[in-house]
Amino acid sequence: MLKKDSPNLASVLDAMEDGIYVINDRYLIEFMNMRMVQDFGNGTGKKCYSILQHRDSVCPWCRAQEVFKGSTVRWELHIAEIDKAYDLIELPLRNPDGTVSKLSICRDITQRKKREERIKASEEDYRRLFEHVKCGVYVSSKEGKFLNANPALLEMLGYESKEEFLNIDIRKDLYLRPEDRDKFQEMIERRGYVIDYEVEFKRRDGTPIPVLLTSHVRYAQDGRVLGYEGIIVDQSERKEMERSLREAHDFLNKIIHSSPNPIIATDMSGNIILWNRAAEEVLGYKARDVIGKMNIEKIYPEGMARKVMQMMRSQDYGGVGRLRSYPMVHIRQDGKVIEGSLSAAIIYDAEGKEMASVGIFVDLTERLEMEEKLRRTQEQLLHSEKLAAMGRLTSQIAHELNNPLYGIMNTLELLKSEIPEQSKRRKILEMALSETVRLTDLLKKMLSFSRPDQEERQVTSIKTILEEILLLYEKQLREHGIRVVEEFDDNVGPVFASRNQLRQVFLNIIANARDAMPNGGTLKVKTESQDGDVLIRISDTGMGIKNSDINKIFDAFFTTKDSVKGVGLGLSVCYGFIKDHGGDIWVESEYGSGSTFTISLPLYRPPRQ
Repeated sequence: MLKKDSPNLASVLDAMEDGIYVINDRYLIEFMNMRMVQDFGNGTGKKCYSILQHRDSVCPWCRAQEVFKGSTVRWELHIAEIDKAYDLIELPLRNPDGTVSKLSICRDITQRKKREERIKASEEDYRRLFEHVKCGVYVSSKEGKFLNANPALLEMLGYESKEEFLNIDIRKDLYLRPEDRDKFQEMIERRGYVIDYEVEFKRRDGTPIPVLLTSHVRYAQDGRVLGYEGIIVDQSERKEMERSLREAHDFLNKIIHSSPNPIIATDMSGNIILWNRAAEEVLGYKARDVIGKMNIEKIYPEGMARKVMQMMRSQDYGGVGRLRSYPMVHIRQDGKVIEGSLSAAIIYDAEGKEMASVGIFVDLTERLEMEEKLRRTQEQLLHSEKLAAMGRLTSQIAHELNNPLYGIMNTLELLKSEIPEQSKRRKILEMALSETVRLTDLLKKMLSFSRPDQEERQVTSIKTILEEILLLYEKQLREHGIRVVEEFDDNVGPVFASRNQLRQVFLNIIANARDAMPNGGTLKVKTESQDGDVLIRISDTGMGIKNSDINKIFDAFFTTKDSVKGVGLGLSVCYGFIKDHGGDIWVESEYGSGSTFTISLPLYRPPRQ
């Protein structure tokens, strides 16, 4: 036995890390070092297959017979009982008696095998990942050739042959703009990697394809750059989605900004986040001056913004979250109040939380003005009907009264001639005659009101008529302490009108101005041209007209004077004359500061030959 024959050698073998055992040609274990004893227990004198493999017969894979015949063998063996793998070196050992034993050196390679298996599995996983991942994976050289590429990259770029793909020039054949390859190399070699570098490649057929590159540098042991490897992600679908979203956003934006009505959106604090072009036009503020810079409260009357939010959260104004066509005023940048109606809604996020509000304001200024014009027109029609009825009545009254009045006047004249001038009765007769004359003048005015002078119209100079009247009234106005200011535009053309009717209009207005300035003042008469009309403005610095009376002064029989001075037919007659000439007449007055009557008449246009 080895321990008996060579005790020193046995001690050396026990100290070795590798397991060592010796069997004879009958498979009996003659020697086991300490390593083998630790792994399998002391089996000296027992069958090797019983100790090592727990078998009852020789192992089918045993190579002992080759060794007994003089061969040295090396092979690997896995022993399942202890789950270990060994690298075996078995060689013949000749005994002094001429027999041959088998010396086996067992090196434990279990950990190495496991590492190899892990590496093999990792390589297999990498290969499967490389082959089956749906984004492009590549390895390339620095000089611009692909060294490897997965099927997804070939499919993405339209190549059927991997061999063809590996032969392309990356800079020239892959990049849509070759300078982008230079930029990529500069970035990746400076940092060692690039992440999500957006660039456009060319497919095999030349069509562009947007991609994202994520790559890192491959270095040699001496630090030289060998090439690059990484992944390539097709961005075509994302780009198409972005394009669709952008088109939808642009379309919605065009709808918002093309709307004829102001559209305004705010966050829940009232800060403006949307302001379309109509809002700029109607409210005067530019979008750049309000978005993110101004609160909605500035364009509402005080407290109205909070009230609008309360109404939108109520069921009573169109349902929770909505406000339907509510009358509302907005305040322009210049302070002017704009009337209209507001429709609004609250915008909620996916969880139902309030995140913003949006409103559409309809400017009703033009409609309200049109309604006001219609109302005035209706009033004027009604006024005209009243005037017509009044005219018929006054005409009948005047005709009925004229004859007896002239009889009374003639009788008074006869009686006056028979009574001496010094007689008291003569003075009473003169008073009666004077009142009768005044009554006939009143009847003349009534007839003029009901049946205006039908004098033939002719081309007439407004300036000439005004100068004649002011000359006629000069002395009387001066005696009343009234200063006359004339501002006649010499470029004003003539009008086609009845001179007598115009004289009556101007005389009436100037007489009223005189009566309005009992303590003196200034009478200003001005003419000017405007849009094919001549404007005559007659202003005084008298007592003015009360707001409650200003809309009534052209009504028949309305007067602010006492009953002795007038019955209120003068301005009604003037109104009728001017309207009959295709013109207009209006008054502006501030009570206590004077009045201005403006008469508009169309300028004369000679007929075309």
